Amino acid sequence: MTDTELARADVLALRDGPIPRHLLPDSAATGPHGQLLVGGVDVTELAAELGTPLFVYDEDHLRDRCREAVATFGEGVAYAAKAFLCLEMARLAHSEGLHLDVATGGELHVALAAGVPADRLVLHGNNKSVDEIDEALAAGVGRLVVDNFAEVDRIERLVEAGRARPRVLVRVTPGVEAHTHEYTSTGQDDSKFGFNVANGDASAALARLGASSRVDVVGIHAHIGSQVFRVDSFERALEVLVAFAAPLDLPELSIGGGLGVAYVEGEWAPTIAQWGASLTNVARALGLRARLSAEPGRSLVASAAVTVYTVGAIKEIPGVRTYAAVDGGFGDNPRPVLYGSDYTTFAPAALDAARPRRVRVVGKHCESGDILVRDAPVPADLAVGDLLATPVTGAYGLTMGSNYNKVLRPPAVFVSGGEARVVVRRETYADLTARDLLQPGLAPSGRSPSGAVGSRPVRPGP
Repeated sequence: MTDTELARADVLALRDGPIPRHLLPDSAATGPHGQLLVGGVDVTELAAELGTPLFVYDEDHLRDRCREAVATFGEGVAYAAKAFLCLEMARLAHSEGLHLDVATGGELHVALAAGVPADRLVLHGNNKSVDEIDEALAAGVGRLVVDNFAEVDRIERLVEAGRARPRVLVRVTPGVEAHTHEYTSTGQDDSKFGFNVANGDASAALARLGASSRVDVVGIHAHIGSQVFRVDSFERALEVLVAFAAPLDLPELSIGGGLGVAYVEGEWAPTIAQWGASLTNVARALGLRARLSAEPGRSLVASAAVTVYTVGAIKEIPGVRTYAAVDGGFGDNPRPVLYGSDYTTFAPAALDAARPRRVRVVGKHCESGDILVRDAPVPADLAVGDLLATPVTGAYGLTMGSNYNKVLRPPAVFVSGGEARVVVRRETYADLTARDLLQPGLAPSGRSPSGAVGSRPVRPGP
């Protein structure tokens, strides 16, 4: 067999066997009945109590990754909140010494509502509105990442009107194309984000901002993409950034985030510490004098969580495939639909069970594309009513979800020390209509007392 064939055989063997432990939260363990324990909590009992779908987060895992980021990059390292944001996650990241990177007025609102001091926030976004910038300036955010010339105009007008002068980082695109999905690649010249280094826009932006009395330019920012496994992509970006920034002698340089994580059998990714050590070595060799920082998101939270579903139907099509339909779908994990992302599966009631059977795990949304796992390894005896879980769902699942078909969005639970606490409650039917406005005078049936539907009269019958 060739090396490629041997490697494929090894992966297939992994997929037939029990779920690899490196894909599970740090505290994952096998309970006395073979069931999954996370944070000392029986996940099958938790699902019975709270229902499914259910996001279960290992709180100690989250804290350990936050501490690793701070130990690696030091003061100024920020959690990319878009990966997973709720009040409790914002508080946790802040309590462990991280700044928070927020990308919209909504994320800014959540972080402030969680009690995160404004000066610990970094506001991103390629199209910040006047209101969003105004809110950020009024709150006193620590950094504004300036993305385009129109945004410079907005900031200067607001500061002229009485706002305090902000500290800004200038986002630049270094012309480095990361090896990742095209939708999550952001560092190449053809990008909606930032000022281009190659065509001179970045130099022009820095010249304008440097001459402005309404901003305080403190550094350079770049982000080459997400789910990047190859550290050399970050190293090449850093080389471009250091060369560009050296004459400016600014105190800060942020390489952004984007470090990949392993989602399936046979995948491995660098740790945050390994990533940081590589970048630090390159920065030192290049003579970087600025403080090097980063904005990890996925690598802090993704593998901290598993999503638990209940199998509601199994459909076997002889000679074609077997479908296992679960009670969630792309409403709680849109990544497979958006990016073709792959996941794996296991039975939380039998953590160490072999998984020789192959099924396509699909959701309950009215779309043929509602696929969670295309070729899922499952126990041979998987049956309707069983629990089925996907690991590594802590990032870009709940936070990117929707309630298409009015499917209720699931809760998130933090577990630690044998205790579980709900940090995001399950959506209710009342939530589904909370924003709807009925026309005045319209009866619940849709007919007004006069017999009209809406404002249009009903024609009498013959």
